[in-house]
Amino acid sequence: MVDRFYGDLSLAEMYDALHPWGPTDAFCLERVGSAESVADIGCGTGRLLSRARRVGHGGRLTGLDPAAAMLVQARRRTAGVEWVLGDLDCVRWEAEFDLAVMSGQVLQLLPGDTEARHALAALRRALVPGGRLLVDTLDPAGRPWEGWGEEGAREVVRPDGSVVRAWREAVAPVRGERVRYVDRFDCDRWERAQESRGALRFREAAALDRLLEGAGFTVEERHGPRGRAAARGAGGAGTVTVARRG
Repeated sequence: MVDRFYGDLSLAEMYDALHPWGPTDAFCLERVGSAESVADIGCGTGRLLSRARRVGHGGRLTGLDPAAAMLVQARRRTAGVEWVLGDLDCVRWEAEFDLAVMSGQVLQLLPGDTEARHALAALRRALVPGGRLLVDTLDPAGRPWEGWGEEGAREVVRPDGSVVRAWREAVAPVRGERVRYVDRFDCDRWERAQESRGALRFREAAALDRLLEGAGFTVEERHGPRGRAAARGAGGAGTVTVARRG
């Protein structure tokens, strides 16, 4: 099921303002630029592939997302990308891409290891032999959920001039690896605040490596929050793991 934040058009249109372009996006864009054919899994508003096209990528760019409201934003950005509504169960790609990207903690949105293994198996089929997969994850050692709360609220000015305050809160108590959260949205012009509920599955780097290797990938690199190289197994907030399809 798609979280309301991604499925409600009035909320989805604020996504980019609430999640500004950052170092992880820039790192992924660099790798996209060196691949002839790219699949962005959970592409959201499409900013990664749209920017790649704008800076001169001339190959195949395909964005896949199950949230129609997010793809509305993507299609508004550019018609020069293949935008596909659905998930990895809806497509039957066979050795079609040099690179697949799972940014924005997409893998962590899957509830458990069974779903993650299923997705990774589908991505292995979608990649050519030797193709690469980028997986963006948050490091549980940094306990990022402890920094969530109203004190970290962002403000978005909507086209009608109204200001929306948005923030994320962890649902307490936090138990185990699956952290439930509530995204809250408040505006003086609304009768009541809105919310969207979801969860992220946190894994240590070693557990992520086992998942990838079990799906037929070889972990080659791990890069920290500003794109710097990190030792395998070290991880870090906003870590991107690069794995090669065997």
